[in-house]
Amino acid sequence: MRTIGVDLAAGVPGTALAEIVWSSGGARLVRLTVGVDDAGIVASIGQDGWLGLDCPLGWPDAFVDFVQAHHGGTAPALGEVDGGADWRRGLVYRRTDAVVRDRIGRWPLSVSTDRLGVTALRGAGLLRRLAAGGFPVDRAAEGRLFEVYPGGALRIWGFDTTKYRVDATRRATLLAVLQQRAPWFDVGAFAALAVASADAFDAVIAALATRSAATGRFVRPGPGDLEVARREGWVALPEGEFEELARP
Repeated sequence: MRTIGVDLAAGVPGTALAEIVWSSGGARLVRLTVGVDDAGIVASIGQDGWLGLDCPLGWPDAFVDFVQAHHGGTAPALGEVDGGADWRRGLVYRRTDAVVRDRIGRWPLSVSTDRLGVTALRGAGLLRRLAAGGFPVDRAAEGRLFEVYPGGALRIWGFDTTKYRVDATRRATLLAVLQQRAPWFDVGAFAALAVASADAFDAVIAALATRSAATGRFVRPGPGDLEVARREGWVALPEGEFEELARP
């Protein structure tokens, strides 16, 4: 199995890609690159790759409906608009974001009200490129494409994520602990880049989280969430222990 993890950014310079090859009882990081364009991401998949994107794959249904109604000058399906925090919550967060909050105790960034939305615009274009290239695109995690959340995955696996995005020393410590817990994971010559670049580090974690999803060890949409997830996207949060990732 090959898992591809992409820490997607609004532009090429901040986008990182990691590729892990899994074999019997072990895994090897064979590629880690920063500054990847859409064509490079599509080309990395090949015929057998499993792709994990650290990027929302859609927007909240309520947000889409509200913007469309406002644009057309019609009444929104949400009813009366009061602008308050409780009223806004349905526009700000997706169904999957509420599941993430229940699992890790905090809300992820909002794709509709934070700068993450700019990255999601690029992500939407990337999904079209993938589909045009013959890769099956399903936003509800029912194929070889998964929306992943590296920071959330690390927390679920029990790692200390304090300031790891902004402090290379913290990333070095985190990588050392990760390798202690997973001696079967060979990072090869890429350890220095993973420590130096937070984007590269998250791409590695995205590829690990993709393994969890590809082997079916993730939180799936419930029966009432599936149709919504096909529009809004669904975060494939890992289930099971980190140390078990090497198992088939």
